[in-house]
Amino acid sequence: MANDQKEPSKVLLDPYVISYPGIVAVADPGGDQVEIIEFYECIGGAQWVRRHYAQSPLVESVRTVGPTTRYLVRTGSTDLGLEGSKFPAGIAGALVEDDEVSVTYLGMGGGGVGASACRARGRGVIRAECDESGGGKLAGSTIWLPRRDRVVIGVDDTDTPEAGATWTLVHNIAMAVADEASVYLSHTIVQLFPVPERTKNCVGCAVEFASTDPDGLINRFAALLRRYTLSDQTGMAAMVGFDPSSLREYGEAVKRGKVSRADLEDVLPQVRVVMDGNGLIGAVGAIPFYTDFEEALALWTGSD
Repeated sequence: MANDQKEPSKVLLDPYVISYPGIVAVADPGGDQVEIIEFYECIGGAQWVRRHYAQSPLVESVRTVGPTTRYLVRTGSTDLGLEGSKFPAGIAGALVEDDEVSVTYLGMGGGGVGASACRARGRGVIRAECDESGGGKLAGSTIWLPRRDRVVIGVDDTDTPEAGATWTLVHNIAMAVADEASVYLSHTIVQLFPVPERTKNCVGCAVEFASTDPDGLINRFAALLRRYTLSDQTGMAAMVGFDPSSLREYGEAVKRGKVSRADLEDVLPQVRVVMDGNGLIGAVGAIPFYTDFEEALALWTGSD
């Protein structure tokens, strides 16, 4: 019987490399900690590296946020002591150098392919030094990334009883202002205490960016928010910093009950106030819940 099977119509340009669609690094002010944020397309590969990279001595925590894996890393270098199957790949170094962050990966076999070519070709990499990989080789790479700041923008009260929705407007603006300098990382809807002044559901939003141009990002975001908001009580605030947890106590108060303007004034020195409507109370309260989705979405009645 004749073999009439057709040749595949698609050609794989590099069948053994999956380039990361994005890698960014956010550094703390002192350069002691870095959050390495890797966007992924291959779910299996992302889960594999999350499990094994967590064993790296420099890695303090690993978490998945939407289409990204995030590694909180102490800066420095280390000997990984790799072992097949048990600990086949990891992060061997991270260093903050002026306006750049370098990250060194090392792996065995398929883990070496991921640690070398897959990351060296990732979007957002400025330059890289990369070993030959494949088969059973031990291979790795050092990549250099722009040093970025975390920018979390909080917004509340953009709609009216007749029209609008804050969460959709905030996402669309975030998409519109994102560029090579400011990477859009996350969108979090934060359930606030249902005060009488609410439109209906009483939620604020926090959107997170990794940016080399925080001022330009905040200004562009504000310009679009002013253009498209339907409310004259819109609040917008931004925090530029590695860790917004200093606002957590205030944010929890906003979720538990009605908060006064005097309470808000106590924390305003920690943020940049951009739009000063009544929604500023919820906008600031949303910021510390960025990527903490379970707590952000929980409805706290005041007795919880």
